[in-house]
Amino acid sequence: MKQRKFFIYVIVLIILGVAAYFAWDYFGDKKENVPYSQFYSMVEQGKVQSVVIKSDKLEFTPSDPSTGSGTTGSSGTPLVTENPHSPTLEETLLKKGVAVTVEKDTAEIFNLIFDILFYVFFFGIIIVVFRKFISPNTFKVVHKTGVKFDDVVGMENLKRDMTQVMKIMQNPAAYAAKGIRMPKGILLEGEPGNGKTLFAKALAGEAKVNFIPAKATDFESMFMAIGPMKVKLLFRKARRQAPCIVFIDEFDGIGTVRNYTGSALETENTRIVTALLNELDGFEATKGVLVLAATNSIQALDPALIRPGRFDARFCVPYPDYAARVELVKMYTRGKNADAACTPEDLAKMTDGFSCAKIESVLNRAALLAGQAERTEFTLEDVKRASSEL
Repeated sequence: MKQRKFFIYVIVLIILGVAAYFAWDYFGDKKENVPYSQFYSMVEQGKVQSVVIKSDKLEFTPSDPSTGSGTTGSSGTPLVTENPHSPTLEETLLKKGVAVTVEKDTAEIFNLIFDILFYVFFFGIIIVVFRKFISPNTFKVVHKTGVKFDDVVGMENLKRDMTQVMKIMQNPAAYAAKGIRMPKGILLEGEPGNGKTLFAKALAGEAKVNFIPAKATDFESMFMAIGPMKVKLLFRKARRQAPCIVFIDEFDGIGTVRNYTGSALETENTRIVTALLNELDGFEATKGVLVLAATNSIQALDPALIRPGRFDARFCVPYPDYAARVELVKMYTRGKNADAACTPEDLAKMTDGFSCAKIESVLNRAALLAGQAERTEFTLEDVKRASSEL
């Protein structure tokens, strides 16, 4: 807002300056006009002290104040004559010892003003674009996620495997002395809605390290080369915030197999993948930076990107099993009024094959259906109807 006001003030000042210039030129003192032949004769006789060459006239001051054809000339006020636009005029005047000043044409002044405005506008646009698309605040650092493993239902095997990684992250030097390094990257594969993002937050919360969330759309831009620059910005920030977890959601949106067809879209995707490869190879695992990437289409990812040494481990985040669904139903029915027949065990059986997010949506929809029917409790029929609608 302040930058916009400043820009408006500058434009207004420039307009007022131009208006004042022309007002002064128009309403200023009127000078006596003499024929060019008389002016030339005075130059030949050495009676001209100085000349100001303007675009359409010559303004000169006689060396003898009495020279002139009227009262203005006799008072020593500068006189005016036509400008013949002779290429040798300035040289002739200088040879006669006349002080010569060449004033810029009004058109040149306007061109200069418009050039200045153009550059101000052009560089202003560049600054705004860079601040918007590659601002240091593009990727927020979350110091405390507020999520623990207890908030994640199920995934017991994944929690157990990641606990070791968490310990290495908290004390990388001690493990490095034993010849053990932390994985650079871990790939989480699973269908949408099964809690990959929640698990990443929980890992950062358990490890008590910084967390930088990102998604594929954060790297997209209408301008070429902005995506790779954002990749560099992300990893530069992660190194400064170490120990840190970088979580990239929808990883298949930026890490797809490189295609050298030559199209602008494919070229930008190739640059982003190359930037990711360089960054993953450019930092050491002992520095305490772990990259967690989530995808639901591992086949679409570039093989060079997910090879061992870059992403050292792959974990599947499956649909919740029966025991996990029971716990999820208990969690999602808190604050909702359920019919006595809607036991967690029965609801868990009804939601077999549902993702965590879908179970929550189904139970919420069932409560809404009961409310529409002006009932205080939702029933198994409401749950069945909600399941068919979602």
